[in-house]
Amino acid sequence: MLHLRLIVPVGRTDEVTDLLERTVGTAHLVVLAGVARDPVGDVVLCDVAREAGDELIGALRALGVDEYGSITVEDMDLTLSARADRAEADAPGEGADAVLWEELTEATHEESTFSVTYVAFLAVATMLAACGVMLDNAILIVGAMAVGPEFGPLAGISTALVQRAPRLVWRSLLALVGGFAVAMVLTAGFAWLMDAFGLFDAAMIEADRPNTAFVWQPDWLSFVVAFLAGIAGTLSLTSAKSGALIGVAISVTTVPAAANAAVAFSYHDFSQMTGSVQQLLANLGGIVLAGTVTLLAQKALWRAARNRGVTVRPPARTATGRHGGS
Repeated sequence: MLHLRLIVPVGRTDEVTDLLERTVGTAHLVVLAGVARDPVGDVVLCDVAREAGDELIGALRALGVDEYGSITVEDMDLTLSARADRAEADAPGEGADAVLWEELTEATHEESTFSVTYVAFLAVATMLAACGVMLDNAILIVGAMAVGPEFGPLAGISTALVQRAPRLVWRSLLALVGGFAVAMVLTAGFAWLMDAFGLFDAAMIEADRPNTAFVWQPDWLSFVVAFLAGIAGTLSLTSAKSGALIGVAISVTTVPAAANAAVAFSYHDFSQMTGSVQQLLANLGGIVLAGTVTLLAQKALWRAARNRGVTVRPPARTATGRHGGS
């Protein structure tokens, strides 16, 4: 279940409560008259089944609630209520399959910000991966993959393409391209510094590396892995199963490929550098393609499921003329 908290001007409360009462999947409607101070108005509380949440939020925005008041949505981990059980049973589809597009757009917008923290995480992850490729240490490679924050802007690009939000596309591209550019430049400098201290040398980058050579040898299997990881990552975002993102992070060689490209450049090994860049682009492209296809499929399947069910109740009034409770 989701919990909605709305601030509504007094003159608009009736139309909002009417919408909430008529939406299938709602329960526990509460109106706190006149308690809101900024903005001034009533506070309307309501619980709604997750599978009915996206359509209800869209309808509330169509009424302008987000313009003249506010809409706050919270996930509820536990709700013990027969009314809530009925609301979930009445709502079409399954809550695990429902996508809250406003929540997804907001989450990917936040994760796609070109910030100091984002660049710092990406740069540290790339430097860790540089140590991994130079030492041929798979554990360091896995650790670097887990640290890298690059899935956020990749998901932002997919979401923006599906939602037709060009500003989010450019914002995500800036974070992705700019972040990797800065991280690779810093990693090249890091490699030069490590070489100056005698911790890195050319023989390490040119040696046989059976555990990590895959990061600069792209093939179709790499693209397939990236595509599957993109599907898993997108599903984890839309279903709020964040734990799956860790598995996605350690499945795709984006950060290690960027690290190997930076280190190879610092030692003028342009063959490895080219292969690493190709690996990086193939993985990024596979994730974005998979994310976009997954979101389009979810959107189509959910629309079909919603069309098979009833989402709005007919108006019902009591003898006093007021709408019945949810």
